[in-house]
Amino acid sequence: MALNVFKLCISCNTQVHDAIFNDTFFSTLAIMLSALIVLAVVIYVIDAVGKKCFEKIRKLHPDKLNPVPLTTVSLILGVGIGGFIDGIIFHQILQWHEMVSNKISTSTVVGKSVNMFWDGIFHIATLAIIVGGIVALWKVGKRTGVSKDGRLLLGGIIAAWGLFNCVEGIINHQVAGLHNVREYANQNAWNNGFLLVSFLLIGLGALIIETRRKEENNRN
Repeated sequence: MALNVFKLCISCNTQVHDAIFNDTFFSTLAIMLSALIVLAVVIYVIDAVGKKCFEKIRKLHPDKLNPVPLTTVSLILGVGIGGFIDGIIFHQILQWHEMVSNKISTSTVVGKSVNMFWDGIFHIATLAIIVGGIVALWKVGKRTGVSKDGRLLLGGIIAAWGLFNCVEGIINHQVAGLHNVREYANQNAWNNGFLLVSFLLIGLGALIIETRRKEENNRN
């Protein structure tokens, strides 16, 4: 009987199975996915606006390289990379929180296992985003007439990293309360500090992109 306590796989421990697949399973999944859906909408809007703006610029400068495809790809990659960095550093290395650690305590082996499951779902989602971003980047690399400036890619990734942290922080920390940046510290201070760093990352990414744009305009 004691040995079964340490069998924490979903299929061999009924406590773990029942703690995951209970009445809150689909609501938890929906909350997690909602952050990614919001990010997808934001990227779609940025892409659509960028395309319209570039069409106006192209009429005045027909030879200008289109920055929109690479910008969109960089945002996709930045969201995925930002998610991985968040999961690896805060969830796994520092273990300040896990995916649902504000709802299910990690102080028990079952609670730890349940949180590990949701961390895995989170990482699968971010991995899928990165794979999609790599495929999109490969397609951009084969296109002609589009910008392939490394600073545009870097700036977009950093800005999207901050954007991911901002959206994920507002939804998962502030609104849904799935977890906090640090569960056993001053939660509000850490959550607000996390958002502040997110905005700084967005600003840094935007600054890199803007610096590149000004240099390009000066050359032209």
